[in-house]
Amino acid sequence: MGAKKLKKQWLLHAVGGLLLTGFGLSLFGEALIRKWENAPLWDWLVWGTLALVVFNAGVSLVGQAVVFRVKLDRQKHR
Repeated sequence: MGAKKLKKQWLLHAVGGLLLTGFGLSLFGEALIRKWENAPLWDWLVWGTLALVVFNAGVSLVGQAVVFRVKLDRQKHR
């Protein structure tokens, strides 16, 4: 993979991962609010589950961004 393509992949994964991680935390906050307000179990459970899925997807993208960055750095130092 060329340096230009690696840089693009790194940037997309890093930014996308950070956005998803933040959004997942926001969804988690929404689930907490709904539970605090004594919403039905299914309501806050769905929000909480969605929050976990989105947050973990974001963490995975950030991890992949690290892999792309290491590959990019190794290519530059050859």
